[in-house]
Amino acid sequence: MRKFLCSLMICAGLASPVWAKCGGSFDSFVNELMRDAQTRGFSEQQAEAFFQGVRSDQAVLKADRRQGVFQLRFTEFARRLISANRIERGRANAAKWDSVFEQIERDYGISRGVLLAFWAFETDYGTFQGDFNTRDALVTLAHDCRRPNLFRPQIFAAMQLFANGDFDPQRTTGAWAGEIGMVQMLPADILENGVDGDGDGRVTLKTSVPDALLSGAKMLQSLGWRAGEPWLQEVTLPDTLDLALTGLPTQLSVMEWQALGVKGRTSTLWQGLTGSVLLPEGKDGPAFFAYPNFRVFFEWNQSFTYVLTAAYFANRLNGAPVFDAGSPRPGLSGDDMKLLQQKLTARGYDVGKIDGILGAGTRAAVRSVQKEMGLPVDAWPTAGLLQRL
Repeated sequence: MRKFLCSLMICAGLASPVWAKCGGSFDSFVNELMRDAQTRGFSEQQAEAFFQGVRSDQAVLKADRRQGVFQLRFTEFARRLISANRIERGRANAAKWDSVFEQIERDYGISRGVLLAFWAFETDYGTFQGDFNTRDALVTLAHDCRRPNLFRPQIFAAMQLFANGDFDPQRTTGAWAGEIGMVQMLPADILENGVDGDGDGRVTLKTSVPDALLSGAKMLQSLGWRAGEPWLQEVTLPDTLDLALTGLPTQLSVMEWQALGVKGRTSTLWQGLTGSVLLPEGKDGPAFFAYPNFRVFFEWNQSFTYVLTAAYFANRLNGAPVFDAGSPRPGLSGDDMKLLQQKLTARGYDVGKIDGILGAGTRAAVRSVQKEMGLPVDAWPTAGLLQRL
């Protein structure tokens, strides 16, 4: 599910060129990778051992193209991913691994709810970590020309893990996009942020809960997590609020939002911080206040719906109540969303790929066209908006 964006291409020589080579004959591509590996300091024997038997995995490409779950509206997506069973198991894991979470909170300033949410969503608390051959997945996605600059460096990071004795090209498995372990980390991030949490001298993210959780915490810290600060809070809005101020682009201080009538639904807003008001389903749906730490979630996944759900689930695991879903106007189906994106593109807006997903580009375009038409600027596309277009 996750669309991971790695943080830093660590280790000298791992960074990809501005335009990574891709496409063409798969065998020729692999031969070129082997030559490139040797220029990066790997021996011919290491390269041959790593790439022996590598194949292009068509199932990986199908998974890469299949992201229909992100077409769901926030409330539906959240209800699908957050069950009573997941909450119960999350709280049980919080108690079971209390000492690990205490260390994370002490050393990294990250609430246990955040790590539990990622652990739950990525692998259902480690029960399903993916059965794709990791090496084959990375080489397949690097050969494919959709995102070669993301995946090519990960091949050489995996080679470094192999050279360190922490990766088996034939047997290491994980998610279709090359992530490994309970919280799903790419090879370069394992090299940079891997932590030996259980003290056995190895970083084993597939079988060691302390290793996985502490490594995930260190990575969040490296991505800019601000220790001890909140990330998301449910709010209520006054009828007088200018909806054009809502959305991630607008950041005001808590004091400024309070002056406009924004209030925490069940607790007061944190003073001294800035943030944005989010309306995932428009003015009649749920409302949230996103603090600076919320943006770190986007370094883990680029889907707004996924990020908001993960951040909200972290709150639920920490004891927050169920959000008020409100009475949002019906959203668009996948096909209607694609039609909307086509019409917005025809008007000169850049919505990115026509994929039926209400992503950041489409939300921004909807806001602009709502303002142009004198409609409430809440970034929530409806059948009425589509008809007017």
